[in-house]
Amino acid sequence: MALNFPFTAIVAQDEMKLAIAISTIDSTIGGVLIFGDRGTGKSTTIRSLAALLPPMKVVAACPYHCDPAGPALCFECQDRIARGEKLKTELAPVPVVDMPLGASEDRVVGALDIEKALSQGIKVFEPGLLAKANRGYLYIDEVNLLEDHLVDLLIDVAASGENVVEREGLSIRHPARFVLIGSGNPEEGELRPQMLDRFGLSVEVRTPHDLTQRVEIIKRRDAFERDPVGFLRQYEASEAEFKDSVLSARKRLPKVTVGDDILMKATQLCAQLGTDGLRGELTLMRGVRALAAYEGARKATLTHLKQLAPLALRHRLRRNPLDDSSSTTRVERVLAEFF
Repeated sequence: MALNFPFTAIVAQDEMKLAIAISTIDSTIGGVLIFGDRGTGKSTTIRSLAALLPPMKVVAACPYHCDPAGPALCFECQDRIARGEKLKTELAPVPVVDMPLGASEDRVVGALDIEKALSQGIKVFEPGLLAKANRGYLYIDEVNLLEDHLVDLLIDVAASGENVVEREGLSIRHPARFVLIGSGNPEEGELRPQMLDRFGLSVEVRTPHDLTQRVEIIKRRDAFERDPVGFLRQYEASEAEFKDSVLSARKRLPKVTVGDDILMKATQLCAQLGTDGLRGELTLMRGVRALAAYEGARKATLTHLKQLAPLALRHRLRRNPLDDSSSTTRVERVLAEFF
């Protein structure tokens, strides 16, 4: 198994690491979109996430990682219950699935198992990437270059939490709830507005200008490539500490309150910026709650709202032909007026 660069060894990029931590604490926030320069550690950061996630309880031998206590079970688990079988459980790692740009639709949604169809003459569904990512993370590098038909497909599944396959005489439905994480370089193309809206948080990553940071990045990457096992051993303690902080935040999350004053301020902020719909307010509410839990607070504050607002709103702004400022600048300008 390939070893991934440790999350806590990543230099700088604090906003990106915070966004990923928040989406890990509360998966209902809607995932993270990471746009920025090439070679700034976007893919490295996402792939390092897998080692920080605690194992989850699943139905044994279920290809969809069904939650034994959850309301939505796949068709295979439902058939086993109908036959009177008792579902056995086990612990499994949270899946972090890479979706390559060139993936076919069959590879993504699943299709007929051709080998069994030809050799045994039976129709068997072969699960796709959406099935593997259920209850985990689906990562798309260069998401802005994804083909339109796959974008439409992901929008539908992300909205419903269910994958529906109707082809080759098969009619299959299975749960497909995942945290969507995308990365890309905006210079290579823009992402469709419908897809942008499905991401809860967005991050703009830039090449560090501090020379000391740049030297440290190079040294750590070189040390990892020379001796991955030894390098990982150096960060075992910090990785365990970060993992514990995320787990503690998850436990605190249901007890964290968001007052009406914070909700009113969030609504005013979205109205001032002209965001469409109410997803901005919902993301702000969930995000400040998760951020407060991450910091050990029992109640979300205006400081949390100010810190989270650029992450939750910068990708939801309409283009203004009379203002060529970046979306981040526009959000910061309104925040300066509000705070």
